[in-house]
Amino acid sequence: MRLTAREFRDWDSKRITLLGMSGVGKTRLACMLRRRDWFHYSGDYRIGTRYLDEPILDNIKAQAMQIPFLRELLRSDSIHIINNITVDNLAPVSSFLGKLGNPELGGLGLAEFKRRQALHRDAEIRAMRDVPAFIDKAQSIYGYRHFINDAGGSVCELDDPETLDTLAEHTLIVYIKASHEDEQELIRRAESDPKPLYYREDFLDRQLAEYMAAEALDYVAQIDPDAFVRWIFPRLFYERIPRYERIAADHGYTVSTEELWAVEDEAGFLQLIERALERQR
Repeated sequence: MRLTAREFRDWDSKRITLLGMSGVGKTRLACMLRRRDWFHYSGDYRIGTRYLDEPILDNIKAQAMQIPFLRELLRSDSIHIINNITVDNLAPVSSFLGKLGNPELGGLGLAEFKRRQALHRDAEIRAMRDVPAFIDKAQSIYGYRHFINDAGGSVCELDDPETLDTLAEHTLIVYIKASHEDEQELIRRAESDPKPLYYREDFLDRQLAEYMAAEALDYVAQIDPDAFVRWIFPRLFYERIPRYERIAADHGYTVSTEELWAVEDEAGFLQLIERALERQR
């Protein structure tokens, strides 16, 4: 969606999609706006509660069945397990995605890892294609005037033009570009607390082959899961940047993390978007 600053200002029911790496401030901003009159649509929350709910529960149950005490309770239907996913706690989604490597260190084999990656990609596509329906629900059911789509960091990896076209048709796409200092901080955080990530299959195959050769490993089961995430994250980060930039060039607009961190309220956010529209007119 392309708008002038004036058209955006006069837009009675604003609809915005935020793109960018995890940690650039998308969720912080969306949570701030939802205290006003904005419906906060979290792509990752939708993935976890709708499209990966059953696989996540199956994974948790499989782990619980390895504990004799819990196994008997589950088999006798004496207990049940539910997901407690919230917008602020997406750990079940992350734990399902998992990390590649040594099973004794919590890692997954390559076939299972790729299966979960494929499930996540499909779920993310479906969650993003749900955006138009939730724009309608936000107004007709919940009475929100505006809509903010807090998209996952891997949306740029989907290689699905129809999904991007849907987002561009129904929302104003805003890419949050990390400054050099914020890039280094995001990489530092990933190294100190390596988390599960989504990778395009061709990217994963290339990087995995390079890592195995560099570390002189013969089998995926020899990989330290956290060490691999620390090694691959900077490569993933810089692989994603031109993808985000291409989406912004074709469909949307760009703001920097420095600009975003200066936003303290809704008025400041709206002014930031107007400036972005003006400079990319």
